[in-house]
Amino acid sequence: MSSTPSERTRLLENGGQNGEIHKPFAQRATAFFKAEGEPSWVASYKYFWFGAWVNILLIFVPLSFLAHNLNWDAPLRFIFSFIAIMPLAKLLGEATDQMSMTLGQTVSGLLNASFGNAVEIIVGIAALMQGQIRIVQTSMLGSILSNILLVLGCSFLAGGFKFLESNFQVTAAQTSSSLMTLSCLTLVIPAAYHSSRGKPDGPDYSESGLLIISRGTAILLLLVYIAYLFFQASLILRVLELCDNPPNEDEEKDEPRMSTISAGSALLAVTVITSFCADYLVSSIEETADRYNIPKPFIGLILLPIVANAAEHVTSVWMAMKGKMELTIGICVGSSIQISAFVIPLLVIIGWITGHELTLFFADFETIILFVSVLLVNILIQDGKSNYMEGLLLITLYLVIALAFWVA
Repeated sequence: MSSTPSERTRLLENGGQNGEIHKPFAQRATAFFKAEGEPSWVASYKYFWFGAWVNILLIFVPLSFLAHNLNWDAPLRFIFSFIAIMPLAKLLGEATDQMSMTLGQTVSGLLNASFGNAVEIIVGIAALMQGQIRIVQTSMLGSILSNILLVLGCSFLAGGFKFLESNFQVTAAQTSSSLMTLSCLTLVIPAAYHSSRGKPDGPDYSESGLLIISRGTAILLLLVYIAYLFFQASLILRVLELCDNPPNEDEEKDEPRMSTISAGSALLAVTVITSFCADYLVSSIEETADRYNIPKPFIGLILLPIVANAAEHVTSVWMAMKGKMELTIGICVGSSIQISAFVIPLLVIIGWITGHELTLFFADFETIILFVSVLLVNILIQDGKSNYMEGLLLITLYLVIALAFWVA
């Protein structure tokens, strides 16, 4: 029998539905930081730092710091920072994946959108703050070309050697390629405007007009990218709702190897370390390029993207060899969409805020190369099938572009 209510009786009991008792905030915060019910801090960090052989390259991180602060020779600073970013890129992806496993689809999508190309964002901001506009532009363009030509080509080639022909879902691939085409066209328009206005020293040339077009387009592309994220999320939910068969319980399911708080702290730490290494890398590019007669566009277009996307390259090829071509398309084309519709517009906005006049006008030669590359990818994936010959075509175009920028 319940007691008679009095003026000291609580209006709401400290409990929820079905008799569930809610712990005080202090206890819940303590349980969160202790990672109760999740892998311990020690187990999490052991997996994070020692879970892959590529992490042995982390030895180049302190070497990069030493080379920069002791003012070693520029090529050494470039090489040490160049190699150090490879394992850091892999660790950024690993920390993001581990957090995504426990935070649900919405937060997972935001994390992947924010940190999916964290290395490109960090390198781009570092180059932008140092006034290296050409490095920013060529590295972003190189990341797109690396994903849709080199990585996708290697994946088609590797999958074609194991399977005569691989199939993938056409609708999602065509939607992604359509957004890639839109992003490509937004780079063609500033180039057309630049060509129609004549040379920079001509009477009709207007730099302010190019800035207005670029900044307005950047805002619109960011809005389109947000809509694209919601479209992807709704498409996934619709597929799950229409699926008559429940998920197979015997199917192997990935379990989190890190607690949420340890993955978040690791993500923050690696982001900070990567920002320093990226800054050291960018500061050594000019001297290294001048000493060894390496074209700076070649460094930005070919070398930097290979480092930043090394982990994605391996994952994409591995998925293709397993016959999971939808994942391969998602990694390659999805990463290119992130760069063209999110990272590049974001850098334009950051340049606007910080007083660096970054525009969407790339050189005419680079714009034509991007257009041709996107056109070839659209043609090859529109039938929903892939083979080793298509992979060879993509790789060949990438090598031709690399050769053109080497002699440019």
